[in-house]
Amino acid sequence: MTPEEYQAAAVYWVEKDKESKHMEPEQLKQEADAFLRAHNTCALATGGDGVIRCTPLEYSWHDGAVWIFSEGGKKFAGLEKNKKVSLAVYETYSGFGSLNSIQITGTAVIVPPFSEEYLQAAEFRKIPVEALKKLEHPMHLIKIVPEEMELLNSDFKKQGYGSRQKLRFTKTV
Repeated sequence: MTPEEYQAAAVYWVEKDKESKHMEPEQLKQEADAFLRAHNTCALATGGDGVIRCTPLEYSWHDGAVWIFSEGGKKFAGLEKNKKVSLAVYETYSGFGSLNSIQITGTAVIVPPFSEEYLQAAEFRKIPVEALKKLEHPMHLIKIVPEEMELLNSDFKKQGYGSRQKLRFTKTV
């Protein structure tokens, strides 16, 4: 592909979405919240300094953030260099009429072990604090604060909206 062809492919959905009907932000937030609460597994993409990693992880969604407990792994090599991340949550593909997914772009924060925020996340996940304290190495807690969410849902068309919807957040880390 030529550079022009790459650029045209890159902006395809941006141009197409200009013509679609968009949901009100509050309705879209409710859709995103319901979808994220109904699932618990994501693919987290991290990268920096030549290290790129996409890791399947269990997560929880609450307090306007994605929370991931992790023992460690290559994802932390990327997080050390670059706090910007992307994650995806999706339904199993069964055809174009049943697309349902969300992609989040945001900033990752490593929450200090046993801080108030860490303990609240453990309580939400029903992870006993005493069990966490007995581990040889503390579990790391990654908090991802969304900057943008892209929802793809075939059912949005039935409601008169475009199947792709974008939600931007002004809150930063």
